Amino acid sequence: MTLRIDIGGLPSGGLRFAASPLAELTAMLHVLAEPGHHPQHAGWAADVWAGLRPEQAERLREAEFLWRSSQADFLIPARPRPTLAEELDDVDGIDDDRYVTAALVTTCGSGRIPRAAPSPLKDAAARERALELAQARGPRQEAFAERLLADPRAVRARVRDTLERCAEAFFDAAWAGVVVRIATDLRLKNDLLRRQGIGAALASVSGAVTLAPDGDVIVVDKLQDKATTADAAGVTFIPSVFGRPHLVAVHAPGWQPVVQYPVAEPGPPEPVPLETVTLRLEALAHPVRLRLLRTLARGPHTTGELAHAWELTPPEVSRHLAVLRRAGLLTTRRHGRYVRNTLDLPALSALGTDLLTAVLR
Repeated sequence: MTLRIDIGGLPSGGLRFAASPLAELTAMLHVLAEPGHHPQHAGWAADVWAGLRPEQAERLREAEFLWRSSQADFLIPARPRPTLAEELDDVDGIDDDRYVTAALVTTCGSGRIPRAAPSPLKDAAARERALELAQARGPRQEAFAERLLADPRAVRARVRDTLERCAEAFFDAAWAGVVVRIATDLRLKNDLLRRQGIGAALASVSGAVTLAPDGDVIVVDKLQDKATTADAAGVTFIPSVFGRPHLVAVHAPGWQPVVQYPVAEPGPPEPVPLETVTLRLEALAHPVRLRLLRTLARGPHTTGELAHAWELTPPEVSRHLAVLRRAGLLTTRRHGRYVRNTLDLPALSALGTDLLTAVLR
C-alpha cells in the first residue's frame, strides 16, 4: 500500500526541504497525546504534563483530535515560515470550509469523511453525517464537532490561542533543543538534492520514500492506497525530531503535498518497507516454513538435511526456502558441493519492531 505523488513536469525548485515550527509543534502534541508511540520521548512528555497549568492541559485534551490519531492538514504547512506566529497567520488565512473539513476528518476518524464531500457548513446532510460520526467516536469528539460547526471562527481562535500558549509552556524550549539537528538534516538533504538530484535526496529521507523508475512519481510506503499530484505548487519535505517513527503525509485534494519525516539518527537501521514486513509475515504464516525455521535456528542446514529432518521431499523444501529467502529471513552459502541455509536471526528478531514501525508510519 502506497501514497503516490505525481511530480511529472515539476518545475525546478518544486521539491523543497524546509523546517516548520508548526509541524514540529504538532509532532510534539502528538507525542503528548500518544506517548506510547514514542518511548524515547516518554520522559519529556511526562515532564511537560506535570508542568502544565490545569487549564492548558484541558485545552490540549479538548482539541487533541487535531493531532492524536492523524494530523489536520493545516497543521503541516506546505510553505513553512521562520516562526510559529507566521505559520499560524497562514492558517488564519484558510477559509472556514477547508479548515472545518480538515478538522472533522481527524475528529471523526481519518478517512471516514470524504475530503471532497460537500462542506458541512453549507450542506445539511454532510453536517448530520459529521455529527453522527463524531458522536460515535466519543463525547469529547461530539462536543468539539458541535462547537466547530456552530461557530467555526470562535473555535479557530481558541485553537490558535491554545497553540500559542504551548510556545511558552514547552515548545520554545523544546524547539531550541532540536533546531540544530533539523538545520543539519536540511543542509544534508538540500546538498544531495542540488548535487545528486531528487532520487538521492528522497533515498536519504527514508527507506519508505522512493522515486519511481520513470522519475515522475514519488512513492511513500503508507498504510493506504492514495494518489495526489504536485502540479506547479511542488512538494514540501519537513524534517522532524519528535515525529519519529511516523511519516506524515498531506495528500487531500486541494492541499499541496507535504511529507513530514523523521530526521536521520546515527546508528539505527533504515526503516523496513511495509512490503518486506508483509512478505515476512506471509512467509511465517505457513506451518512447514515455521518448522524449517525452528531447525535452522539451531544452525545452518542443507536442503537435503531439512528434507530428512521433516520427512519432506527436497523440491518441497526448496520451494519453502525460496519463500523465506525472498522475505529476507535466511541466506545461503556454498561450502564445496553443499549449499547451507542459514537463518537471519537479526531480521527475524527485528520483525516485531519493524511491524510496529510500519504500522505507526
